[in-house]
Amino acid sequence: MTRLLLASASPARRATLAAAGLDPLVAVSGVDEDAVLAAARERFGALEPADAVLVLAQAKVEAVARRLADDETLAVAGWDGDDDLVLLGCDSMLELDGEILGKPADADDAVTRWRAMRGRTGVLHTGHWLVDERPSGADGPGTGGTLGATASTVVHFADLSDDEVAAYVATGEPLAVAGAFTVDGLGGPFVERIEGDHHNVVGVSLPLLRELLGEIGLRVTDLWRR
Repeated sequence: MTRLLLASASPARRATLAAAGLDPLVAVSGVDEDAVLAAARERFGALEPADAVLVLAQAKVEAVARRLADDETLAVAGWDGDDDLVLLGCDSMLELDGEILGKPADADDAVTRWRAMRGRTGVLHTGHWLVDERPSGADGPGTGGTLGATASTVVHFADLSDDEVAAYVATGEPLAVAGAFTVDGLGGPFVERIEGDHHNVVGVSLPLLRELLGEIGLRVTDLWRR
Protein backbone atom coordinates (compact mmCIF):
# COMPACT_ATOMS: atom_id res chain seq x y z
CA MET A 1 0.00 0.00 0.00
CA THR A 2 1.13 3.56 -0.68
CA ARG A 3 0.93 6.27 2.01
CA LEU A 4 1.31 10.03 1.73
CA LEU A 5 3.95 11.58 4.00
CA LEU A 6 3.44 15.29 4.63
CA ALA A 7 6.65 17.26 5.23
CA SER A 8 4.90 20.00 7.18
CA ALA A 9 3.98 20.77 10.77
CA SER A 10 0.73 22.49 9.75
CA PRO A 11 -2.27 20.93 11.52
CA ALA A 12 -4.57 22.61 8.96
CA ARG A 13 -2.83 20.86 6.06
CA ARG A 14 -2.96 17.53 7.84
CA ALA A 15 -6.66 17.99 8.67
CA THR A 16 -7.47 18.96 5.07
CA LEU A 17 -5.74 15.87 3.70
CA ALA A 18 -7.33 13.63 6.31
CA ALA A 19 -10.80 14.98 5.49
CA ALA A 20 -10.10 14.06 1.85
CA GLY A 21 -9.41 10.46 2.89
CA LEU A 22 -5.61 10.58 2.65
CA ASP A 23 -4.75 10.28 6.38
CA PRO A 24 -1.14 11.49 5.91
CA LEU A 25 1.87 10.55 7.94
CA VAL A 26 3.81 13.62 9.12
CA ALA A 27 7.52 14.40 9.34
CA VAL A 28 8.62 17.99 9.98
CA SER A 29 11.55 19.14 7.85
CA GLY A 30 13.10 21.71 10.18
CA VAL A 31 14.68 23.66 7.32
CA ASP A 32 15.86 27.25 7.84
CA GLU A 33 13.43 29.03 5.52
CA ASP A 34 15.31 32.34 5.52
CA ALA A 35 18.54 30.57 4.59
CA VAL A 36 16.82 28.60 1.81
CA LEU A 37 15.35 31.76 0.28
CA ALA A 38 18.64 33.65 0.61
CA ALA A 39 20.48 30.86 -1.21
CA ALA A 40 17.83 30.79 -3.94
CA ARG A 41 18.05 34.56 -4.46
CA GLU A 42 21.82 34.37 -4.66
CA ARG A 43 21.53 31.68 -7.32
CA PHE A 44 18.51 32.88 -9.31
CA GLY A 45 18.08 36.55 -8.40
CA ALA A 46 14.85 38.09 -7.12
CA LEU A 47 12.06 35.57 -6.63
CA GLU A 48 8.41 36.06 -7.48
CA PRO A 49 6.12 35.07 -4.58
CA ALA A 50 4.82 32.04 -6.51
CA ASP A 51 8.42 30.88 -7.01
CA ALA A 52 9.47 31.51 -3.41
CA VAL A 53 6.84 29.16 -1.97
CA LEU A 54 7.80 26.49 -4.49
CA VAL A 55 11.46 26.75 -3.51
CA LEU A 56 10.53 26.30 0.15
CA ALA A 57 8.16 23.41 -0.53
CA GLN A 58 10.92 21.61 -2.43
CA ALA A 59 13.49 22.28 0.29
CA LYS A 60 11.17 20.93 2.99
CA VAL A 61 10.26 17.69 1.26
CA GLU A 62 13.79 17.01 0.05
CA ALA A 63 15.12 17.47 3.60
CA VAL A 64 12.70 14.80 4.80
CA ALA A 65 13.61 12.56 1.84
CA ARG A 66 17.29 12.77 2.80
CA ARG A 67 16.50 11.80 6.38
CA LEU A 68 14.38 8.94 5.10
CA ALA A 69 17.33 7.69 3.07
CA ASP A 70 19.42 7.76 6.27
CA ASP A 71 16.74 5.83 8.16
CA GLU A 72 16.18 8.77 10.51
CA THR A 73 12.42 8.98 9.93
CA LEU A 74 11.64 5.31 10.38
CA ALA A 75 9.96 6.15 13.70
CA VAL A 76 7.26 8.28 12.05
CA ALA A 77 4.07 7.69 14.02
CA GLY A 78 1.70 5.33 12.25
CA TRP A 79 4.24 3.97 9.76
CA ASP A 80 5.62 0.48 10.22
CA GLY A 81 8.02 0.68 7.28
CA ASP A 82 6.03 -1.68 5.10
CA ASP A 83 3.97 0.89 3.19
CA ASP A 84 5.48 2.65 0.18
CA LEU A 85 5.72 6.43 0.52
CA VAL A 86 5.02 9.48 -1.60
CA LEU A 87 6.28 12.67 0.05
CA LEU A 88 4.58 16.06 -0.13
CA GLY A 89 6.06 19.41 0.89
CA CYS A 90 4.02 22.63 1.03
CA ASP A 91 4.63 26.26 1.85
CA SER A 92 2.24 29.22 1.78
CA MET A 93 2.67 32.99 1.62
CA LEU A 94 0.39 35.95 1.04
CA GLU A 95 1.27 38.43 -1.69
CA LEU A 96 0.12 42.00 -1.06
CA ASP A 97 1.29 44.79 -3.37
CA GLY A 98 4.04 42.50 -4.66
CA GLU A 99 5.41 41.90 -1.17
CA ILE A 100 5.76 38.39 0.25
CA LEU A 101 4.15 37.90 3.67
CA GLY A 102 4.83 34.72 5.62
CA LYS A 103 4.11 34.34 9.33
CA PRO A 104 4.23 37.65 11.26
CA ALA A 105 7.23 38.17 13.52
CA ASP A 106 5.12 39.14 16.54
CA ALA A 107 1.77 40.63 17.57
CA ASP A 108 2.76 44.16 16.55
CA ASP A 109 3.72 42.90 13.11
CA ALA A 110 0.37 41.09 12.81
CA VAL A 111 -1.52 44.27 13.73
CA THR A 112 0.44 46.28 11.17
CA ARG A 113 -0.28 43.70 8.49
CA TRP A 114 -4.00 43.58 9.18
CA ARG A 115 -4.24 47.35 9.04
CA ALA A 116 -2.66 47.13 5.59
CA MET A 117 -4.76 44.14 4.47
CA ARG A 118 -8.23 45.13 5.65
CA GLY A 119 -10.64 46.08 2.92
CA ARG A 120 -8.16 44.97 0.29
CA THR A 121 -7.26 42.00 -1.89
CA GLY A 122 -4.23 39.72 -1.73
CA VAL A 123 -3.11 36.50 -3.38
CA LEU A 124 -2.38 33.40 -1.30
CA HIS A 125 0.29 31.26 -2.95
CA THR A 126 0.97 27.68 -1.88
CA GLY A 127 3.90 25.77 -3.31
CA HIS A 128 3.55 21.99 -3.59
CA TRP A 129 6.44 19.58 -4.18
CA LEU A 130 6.03 15.83 -4.57
CA VAL A 131 8.74 13.16 -4.30
CA ASP A 132 8.01 9.57 -5.33
CA GLU A 133 9.81 7.26 -2.88
CA ARG A 134 8.09 4.07 -4.02
CA PRO A 135 10.37 1.23 -5.13
CA SER A 136 10.88 1.30 -8.89
CA GLY A 137 11.68 -1.20 -11.60
CA ALA A 138 11.05 -4.85 -10.85
CA ASP A 139 10.49 -4.03 -7.16
CA GLY A 140 7.57 -1.68 -7.65
CA PRO A 141 5.73 1.03 -9.59
CA GLY A 142 7.80 4.00 -8.40
CA THR A 143 8.94 6.60 -10.90
CA GLY A 144 11.62 8.34 -8.86
CA GLY A 145 9.77 11.49 -9.85
CA THR A 146 10.27 14.84 -8.12
CA LEU A 147 7.97 17.62 -9.31
CA GLY A 148 6.02 20.59 -8.11
CA ALA A 149 3.74 23.51 -8.87
CA THR A 150 2.19 26.53 -7.16
CA ALA A 151 -1.52 27.17 -6.67
CA SER A 152 -2.67 30.78 -6.23
CA THR A 153 -5.97 32.00 -4.80
CA VAL A 154 -7.27 35.58 -4.66
CA VAL A 155 -8.45 36.59 -1.19
CA HIS A 156 -10.74 39.56 -0.48
CA PHE A 157 -10.45 40.80 3.09
CA ALA A 158 -13.19 42.52 5.09
CA ASP A 159 -12.65 46.10 6.26
CA LEU A 160 -11.96 45.38 9.93
CA SER A 161 -12.12 48.00 12.65
CA ASP A 162 -9.11 48.61 14.88
CA ASP A 163 -10.93 46.80 17.71
CA GLU A 164 -11.52 43.76 15.50
CA VAL A 165 -7.86 43.70 14.47
CA ALA A 166 -6.73 43.92 18.09
CA ALA A 167 -9.15 41.21 19.21
CA TYR A 168 -8.13 38.84 16.44
CA VAL A 169 -4.41 39.31 17.00
CA ALA A 170 -4.92 38.83 20.75
CA THR A 171 -6.16 35.28 20.09
CA GLY A 172 -2.68 34.36 18.86
CA GLU A 173 -4.03 32.64 15.75
CA PRO A 174 -2.58 35.13 13.24
CA LEU A 175 0.92 34.61 14.63
CA ALA A 176 1.03 30.96 13.57
CA VAL A 177 -0.08 31.21 9.94
CA ALA A 178 1.16 32.64 6.65
CA GLY A 179 -0.40 36.01 5.89
CA ALA A 180 -1.62 36.37 9.51
CA PHE A 181 -5.07 34.95 8.76
CA THR A 182 -7.05 31.75 8.42
CA VAL A 183 -10.15 31.00 6.40
CA ASP A 184 -11.03 27.85 8.35
CA GLY A 185 -10.66 29.28 11.86
CA LEU A 186 -11.24 32.47 13.81
CA GLY A 187 -10.22 34.50 10.76
CA GLY A 188 -13.05 33.11 8.64
CA PRO A 189 -15.44 36.04 9.24
CA PHE A 190 -12.75 38.45 8.06
CA VAL A 191 -12.45 36.90 4.58
CA GLU A 192 -15.31 38.20 2.45
CA ARG A 193 -14.71 35.93 -0.51
CA ILE A 194 -12.07 34.07 -2.48
CA GLU A 195 -11.42 33.40 -6.15
CA GLY A 196 -9.93 29.98 -6.69
CA ASP A 197 -9.39 26.87 -4.59
CA HIS A 198 -10.59 27.26 -0.98
CA HIS A 199 -8.34 24.42 0.20
CA ASN A 200 -5.31 26.24 -1.15
CA VAL A 201 -5.94 29.06 1.32
CA VAL A 202 -6.00 26.49 4.13
CA GLY A 203 -2.59 25.31 2.97
CA VAL A 204 -2.86 22.53 0.38
CA SER A 205 -4.67 22.51 -2.96
CA LEU A 206 -6.42 19.17 -3.33
CA PRO A 207 -7.05 19.59 -7.09
CA LEU A 208 -3.38 20.43 -7.68
CA LEU A 209 -2.28 17.48 -5.54
CA ARG A 210 -4.49 15.24 -7.68
CA GLU A 211 -2.74 16.53 -10.82
CA LEU A 212 0.74 16.01 -9.38
CA LEU A 213 -0.12 12.49 -8.26
CA GLY A 214 -1.36 11.77 -11.77
CA GLU A 215 2.05 12.74 -13.14
CA ILE A 216 3.60 9.83 -11.22
CA GLY A 217 0.84 7.39 -12.10
CA LEU A 218 -1.20 7.60 -8.91
CA ARG A 219 -4.85 8.45 -8.35
CA VAL A 220 -6.04 10.22 -5.23
CA THR A 221 -8.27 7.22 -4.63
CA ASP A 222 -5.17 5.01 -4.49
CA LEU A 223 -4.18 6.84 -1.30
CA TRP A 224 -7.53 6.61 0.46
CA ARG A 225 -7.20 4.75 3.74
CA ARG A 226 -9.13 1.51 3.72
